[in-house]
Amino acid sequence: MPSIIDLREDIKEYLKKHHLIKKWEKSKKLFECNPFHPSLNTELLEPKHRLIYSFRLDKTYRAIFICLPKDKTEVIAVTRHYRK
Repeated sequence: MPSIIDLREDIKEYLKKHHLIKKWEKSKKLFECNPFHPSLNTELLEPKHRLIYSFRLDKTYRAIFICLPKDKTEVIAVTRHYRK
């Protein structure tokens, strides 16, 4: 199963600022047990050749991540997600 490496300080601050710590912890736990758990809505982002993925923290926020060797995952951003 994949594991998420420690978040950068700027991402930790973003989570605090937007009151997302509990949602992050829940989503992280789900992701590390099953990265394709239905509630995460994990998806490969466009353009697909860049291999950048996202999973849902809630209906508004998503974690953007990349896969690293040895089943490691790095979250590179947490952003607002707008649906059309």
